[in-house]
Amino acid sequence: MMPATTTVNNYLSLVKFSHTIFAMPFAMIGFFLATTTEASSLNWWVFLLVIMCMVFARSAAMAFNRWLDVEIDKRNPRTAKREIPAGIISANKALIFVIVNVVLFMATTWFINKICFFLSPVALIVVLGYSYTKRFTSLCHLVLGLGLSLAPVGAFLAVTGHFAVLPVLLSCLVLCWVSGFDIIYSLQDEDFDRSQQLHSIPAWLGKAGALRFSEVLHVIAGALVITIGILGNFHWLYWIGAAVFTGMLVTQHTLVKPNDLSKVNIAFMTTNGIASVVFGVFAIADMLIIGW
Repeated sequence: MMPATTTVNNYLSLVKFSHTIFAMPFAMIGFFLATTTEASSLNWWVFLLVIMCMVFARSAAMAFNRWLDVEIDKRNPRTAKREIPAGIISANKALIFVIVNVVLFMATTWFINKICFFLSPVALIVVLGYSYTKRFTSLCHLVLGLGLSLAPVGAFLAVTGHFAVLPVLLSCLVLCWVSGFDIIYSLQDEDFDRSQQLHSIPAWLGKAGALRFSEVLHVIAGALVITIGILGNFHWLYWIGAAVFTGMLVTQHTLVKPNDLSKVNIAFMTTNGIASVVFGVFAIADMLIIGW
């Protein structure tokens, strides 16, 4: 029997748990935005439930993607060693893992408030439905971005029970940012996608065109960072985080060229990880230390 720690590590690898670093800081911004702008008391129980929702929804989405794409992953040299095609985790166990996380996600939203519970199936349709999109649309990257963009709005709803302009703008920022860097990451599979009749921006526009598309999305993301800072009356700490965030957007586009994809993983993980964490820390510090 496989040791428990090995089993846990295999499932963490299956869902790329380290990639939670991308959306989690924005969920935290949404949470603290609600507590500081809506005169709501800081409820650590709700804070914990928000984190649990993030983990369960993302784990369900990633495991479902791996389960659904197992035959595709087997044919792709870049993904053939993933847990399911490599036989480390069986397809049936992966599907059970998906179902458990879906149930836990919906159950957790029940303990938050009614609107989060009633909207939980919508969130699941988006994050699980993404896995099908590469089969029929090159805009699949935008659906992935939409899935992660639910984090800040969802966290805000968990505290307040209603929508507001700033968290919606924050979600639009996440959508453009994530879609942009996912396009960069998918450059690695341009030829494979074409050979398998799969849809992606690189397969549609080529490497150079895909990078231009990504740049446009990241310019919009940078503009949204500035817009949020102005409309939200943020202070100097926020603007430090905003400067680092936009700087990392620029950096990843200097690292990846149509004829040189050797630094795609650095652009994908390192620059975006720094962008997300630093922006999240400074934005939250601005709200909690300097105040509104």
